[in-house]
Amino acid sequence: MLLRVNKSFDTRVEKSSRVLEVAESFGLGLSDKRFVIYEDLEIEVNDGDILYITGQSGSGKSLLLRDVAQQLREGGKNVISIDEVPLLDVPLVDQIGSDTREALELMSQAGLNDAYVWVRKPSELSDGQRYRFRLAKVLESGANVWVADEFAAVLDRETAKIVAFNISKAARTRGATLVVATTHTDLTKYLGPTLTVEKLYGERVDLTKYEWLPA
Repeated sequence: MLLRVNKSFDTRVEKSSRVLEVAESFGLGLSDKRFVIYEDLEIEVNDGDILYITGQSGSGKSLLLRDVAQQLREGGKNVISIDEVPLLDVPLVDQIGSDTREALELMSQAGLNDAYVWVRKPSELSDGQRYRFRLAKVLESGANVWVADEFAAVLDRETAKIVAFNISKAARTRGATLVVATTHTDLTKYLGPTLTVEKLYGERVDLTKYEWLPA
């Protein structure tokens, strides 16, 4: 599916007396300005692809992720965002999987391998543990597009690499499309992306396509 992204915004400064004083003192221009973030950016996203969006904070990577997700929804895909997965106030093992075996398998795939954690409620877990449980719920969802903004940001780097490997493997096994955005650039070999989008400042975007040989 060929996606085309165009995103820009206008900035206007309210010209209060203090704003005018600062502008005059420091030589600031206060004219309205249009900022172009993406202009006619074309991205080919097919079933089973892994799209890895990177860039500095504030560069526009989250904006791109949301636009890609929206276009895929409009194209008839079932999209789930890890940030929107609801958590119930009951033990983890009771809110995932059709039985105990499947529940433990899904949680293990997401990096939750501690029996002590399986019997706890989300409110009793760390941010990182809750994040991994949301990943497990994504694996269970049946959606064919998985979206994660600030992917693995609450995890330490070693755990992030393990989770990246596990979720990409699960996506490929299920034929799901995975779209992640993060400032971190150390996950390429663990995610095995088919396309990396590095968002630079201004309108600059670097696209890198990959062809991974079967292990």
